Amino acid sequence: MSHAVTVSPEAQASDQQFLEDRKNAGLTRYIKRHSKQARITHDVTIICCIWLMISGLFVFAPPLTQLCPQELVFAFRMSHRVIGVLFVAVPLISFFMAPGGARHIWKANTCKWTSDDKMWMVMFFPYLFGAKWIHMPDQDEQKSGQRFADGMLWICGFLMAISGVILLLGSTVFTLGPGAHAVWLALHDLGFFLLCVFATAHIFLGAGIFQPYRGGKDINGNKVKGCWNLMFGDGMVSEHDALYHWGHWAREELESGENVVYKDKDGNIVEMPKGK
Repeated sequence: MSHAVTVSPEAQASDQQFLEDRKNAGLTRYIKRHSKQARITHDVTIICCIWLMISGLFVFAPPLTQLCPQELVFAFRMSHRVIGVLFVAVPLISFFMAPGGARHIWKANTCKWTSDDKMWMVMFFPYLFGAKWIHMPDQDEQKSGQRFADGMLWICGFLMAISGVILLLGSTVFTLGPGAHAVWLALHDLGFFLLCVFATAHIFLGAGIFQPYRGGKDINGNKVKGCWNLMFGDGMVSEHDALYHWGHWAREELESGENVVYKDKDGNIVEMPKGK
């Protein structure tokens, strides 16, 4: 069922004038999506994760260790322990520094799925191969696919953190029996495998390798950064990309105006009159 939207001539003229003013000024509207603390936590954690995946091969893959000098193997193994502590500590510190942010993330990822969410998941794989021709349903702050993938990353990270801490303590503070060691090692390996799968998908989309997440130019010809800027830049998303990827959330943010900023062609934030 379609619903007609009635816009008064005055409001339509005002909106048109506003768009013309923005176009003439060469401004691009952005929404602040991620805080500085969230970006730092994400970036440190993902760097630790990548290094743990590399160094872990020299801890749990004996055939690989035999191909390298023992000094290099020792360095990798020690770095695996040190970086593993950071991998666990950084998210915990961030949680205690901003518990409200953690609750917001939990709420955004565990909210009830709507019909748009379910349809998005149904259309996801066709969308990967036909993004130019398929229009995805509008989404909230977290896409349904994001909720599933991020949830799996959280589960994998938690599994690897717990099993890694027990394996570390079992070799330094107390002694794990052969059976217990084998179980925790298997859980650690399972977490590693799942993390590789979902982290690859996360990087494919988040880093802008997939074209719709890559960025481009807006109606003014200004260069717009891709989704990688959300975590490795200033945490802002352009109005166009926000509406394309998270339509429901973007409209709420644009209506409130609380997290909306304007940038000129050089990327500088420009103050706009109230009500714009």
